[in-house]
Amino acid sequence: GSRGPLPPLLLVAALAACAARASEITFELPDNAKQCFYEEIAQGTKCTLEFQVITGGHYDVDCRLEDPHGVVLYKEMKKQYDSFTFTASRNGTYKFCFSNEFSTFTHKTVYFDFQVGEDPPLFPSENRVTALTQMESACVSIHEALKSVIDYQTHFRLREAQGRSRAEDLNTRVAYWSIGEAIILLVVSIGQVFLLKSFFSDKRTTTTRVGS
Repeated sequence: GSRGPLPPLLLVAALAACAARASEITFELPDNAKQCFYEEIAQGTKCTLEFQVITGGHYDVDCRLEDPHGVVLYKEMKKQYDSFTFTASRNGTYKFCFSNEFSTFTHKTVYFDFQVGEDPPLFPSENRVTALTQMESACVSIHEALKSVIDYQTHFRLREAQGRSRAEDLNTRVAYWSIGEAIILLVVSIGQVFLLKSFFSDKRTTTTRVGS
């Protein structure tokens, strides 16, 4: 039989599933390494590349974006984070690469979000003769609020991961510094013992010779 209209929340979920393509990846980038990704994009499509270095060294990386003909659209050196938006000028495979080739011993953890296209409206305006109903307006508001929540959660998770990495790195440095101080104190203490022992030994020898 015929099916009734979808409930509002199910309608939002169904329409959200038809949203623009997005690639969201966190990956390891070893020292002296380069990692490239490829995306097939149609002409006139609006795209956004956003990236952030989560762990490693000075939290920086080189980034480069090229169109299908090899024309450089974006190039930045030793960036901790950045965002770049462009509109594809031709059909084809676009390439964006992250490079850690300037680092000789530090590997990085990099997060990027590559969005292709824009989200379609929940309720297209074409073929409509009336304004949005109160229920439809509520669905649009909920949809926009959920997208904002997802963006905030992503950024907070990245900040938390970066902060945890820095805290662990600081803890490791403090531990090594404490071990170094303990070794120095031990060496100084042993040196003082041998110095005092040698001093009193020389003093006894001198006293014995004077007495004899």
